[in-house]
Amino acid sequence: MPIFKNMLIDKKKEVVVFSATAISLYGYDQGMMSLVNTNHDYLKTMGIAKEDPLVGIIVSVYYLGCAVGSVLGSLLADRRGRKLSIFVSLLVTVLGNLIMFISGLGFRGGALALMFFGRVIMGLGVGGIDSVIPVYSSELNSDGGRGKALAQEFQSNIFGLLVAFGLNLVMTITLGKDNQWAWRVPVIAMQIYPGLLLSFIYRLPEAPRWFIFHDQKEDAHNALTDIYGEDAAKEKFDELVQAHKDESSHAVGYGDMLWPSGSQFHPTVVTIMGQVNQALTGYGAVSVYGPQIFQLLGFDIRISEYLTLGNYTVYFFLMTFAWLLIDRVGRRIMMVGGAFTISLCFVVLTILGALAMNSNQLGIPNRAVSIPGSIVLYVATGFFGIGWLSQPWLIPTEIYPSTARAQGAAISVVTWGLANFAVTLLTPIGFNNLQYWLFLIFVVTNLFAGWWTWVCDTPIPLCLKLKRQQAYSPETGGRSFEDNQTFFEDAREQDTWRVQRVNKGEFRHMPKSEKASEDGESAPLLGGSR
Repeated sequence: MPIFKNMLIDKKKEVVVFSATAISLYGYDQGMMSLVNTNHDYLKTMGIAKEDPLVGIIVSVYYLGCAVGSVLGSLLADRRGRKLSIFVSLLVTVLGNLIMFISGLGFRGGALALMFFGRVIMGLGVGGIDSVIPVYSSELNSDGGRGKALAQEFQSNIFGLLVAFGLNLVMTITLGKDNQWAWRVPVIAMQIYPGLLLSFIYRLPEAPRWFIFHDQKEDAHNALTDIYGEDAAKEKFDELVQAHKDESSHAVGYGDMLWPSGSQFHPTVVTIMGQVNQALTGYGAVSVYGPQIFQLLGFDIRISEYLTLGNYTVYFFLMTFAWLLIDRVGRRIMMVGGAFTISLCFVVLTILGALAMNSNQLGIPNRAVSIPGSIVLYVATGFFGIGWLSQPWLIPTEIYPSTARAQGAAISVVTWGLANFAVTLLTPIGFNNLQYWLFLIFVVTNLFAGWWTWVCDTPIPLCLKLKRQQAYSPETGGRSFEDNQTFFEDAREQDTWRVQRVNKGEFRHMPKSEKASEDGESAPLLGGSR
């Protein structure tokens, strides 16, 4: 079929489909563990009780593996290439998933230790994927299309979450919570993703930037020819060679990124705070412990599971607004709007959670509280997807020079891993001890995330009180890599990190009429219109 054939030979489509499928591994694990945690056979096999803190620890150690894997993946990506790093990370993911599957299969002794080991190993692989794929994708997309491309990939992440939870729910309904295959089948089904990716990766181009950075000019030219054809390859090749010469004297190491006096310390703080603030929204917890939240609002177990599936479905479709808006209105305004809307939703959920827990004493019909609570949770989940899911992953790929981009992505994943380790570890403890008061904590953390990112130039009363507290995260959308790096250079010269004070607040918003140049470092390697 000509259409199918054209899709297979179109490198732009191949990279987008591959990247989206790889990112969905992250979502699949979250959806998978939601119901695995409540399977009676799983808990019995691991030798733990339903409210044992070990339930949260098993979930959270995966994120520690992701943190380590991101560093190893980025190092391999810089030294041996993006493709090899992705390939190795996929193999490690396969191994970790297999270990999880066989934990306690035909034996009980050591099942818990083996599950811990499998979770960490799988985290190593997924961490490597999550650190390299955003860089790979961003390097191969236009300045005006980077946000859309990554948001589409993260919509696929939600699809992975939806598929995993849906499969888990079907197996649970069919076999029951006392059957081991109700949790083992969703675990091993994850192998479909890395299996497809491993069989397809040979078709992808290596990043021509990486070839030139390692002085493999012939390979770079061949890769560009494969992407563009012979006519356009020469021009693109000359642009990348010039870009490499311009920045070859500015080698960047982790010391430059992590020490306060380092040249890339400011971008690193923006990177770290983006991931910290994403974790503070609380949606790592909502993704993993969705059924428990609906039970807290007053629904029984099976209805809670159906509502969680519905929440993930709405989440997936609302992510469409993320990639429609991110390159039009910018990263900052979506993050700010998302944080404050989620905060408001958690205020309402705190009140409704309190009413649900005391409905009998107050004489309130259960559904009068649980139904509005479900609607509010659906709204909050949608705003998280639109405002916070992809942005903290995108920004680190836009603010570093190419000599530091992979390291910056690794720092982003390390921060994400550590922050989500803490959140997923503490959430079940919070539910068991604080119940609905946990929502109030998320109110405060979302307010902090919004404040950190906020542009204080909107005509609302609260902004007047914070007029001197300017936002710290610059708007990176619609600008070339070099333009974004200029912000940090100017901030250093002007001795301020407040976006309002750097270049007269130019980076508070998307550029209004300017178009970023497509020379050198800013040039898209897979083309695309803006």
